[in-house]
Amino acid sequence: MHSGQKVEEQLVSQAMETAIISQLDAAEEIDIDIQTDLFKLFQGQAEGISVEGQGLVIQDVRVQEVEVQTTGIAVNPLSAILGKIELNKPVNANVRLVFTEADLNRALTSNFVKSKMQKFDLNINGEIISLIPQVFKINLLELGKFRIAGKVLIQKQGTIQPLTFQAVARPRTHEQPIILESFVCAEDEGISLELATAFMQKMKELTQLPYLKLEDFAFRIKNLEIEKDYMTLLIQVHLRKIPLI
Repeated sequence: MHSGQKVEEQLVSQAMETAIISQLDAAEEIDIDIQTDLFKLFQGQAEGISVEGQGLVIQDVRVQEVEVQTTGIAVNPLSAILGKIELNKPVNANVRLVFTEADLNRALTSNFVKSKMQKFDLNINGEIISLIPQVFKINLLELGKFRIAGKVLIQKQGTIQPLTFQAVARPRTHEQPIILESFVCAEDEGISLELATAFMQKMKELTQLPYLKLEDFAFRIKNLEIEKDYMTLLIQVHLRKIPLI
């Protein structure tokens, strides 16, 4: 909370902090600031909500830093007074997330992330081939690069073939697309040119989607920056309800 807040803002912000912390696995620091006044609050209106946090953990996914800013929201007034923000209509938010390399690798082993990436289906000349992720490890390198080492299972026509690989890439920026600098398969393993082409086309389609959707919100990555051991994401989010983090 901030010393310049009105009494009603302080009360609601404190109630929100308590409610959110109770649902997180861990939180090193969290600060919530709701911009409103008593009259607007009883009308279910707020000029905006800002959230700043460090070391937040939920469903075994850790975020080193998080900043969220919304403007012009309509909420359930009774719930807001009790510290639970329930949106009466969707709202847009700007989000900044910072992950450490350890955070990303921890997330890759979490049940939440695993449930979102169970398999990828590719259509190659009418034949459906599935890529089933097994193990991944990410290294955040200098010069805006990242290295990913992993293992997937390639399932086709009732057969399963393992593929162990290591790749180095640079994320998309405003000036350039995703750049794949290297892709190396383990000895005696490999993929066909058709499969590689289909996979790259699938990745291109995903990165060109205007928004990606997850349950109660849709999001678009505006910018992704990588430095040694850290990844920073700037995201635009369309919310139907306020998430925990």
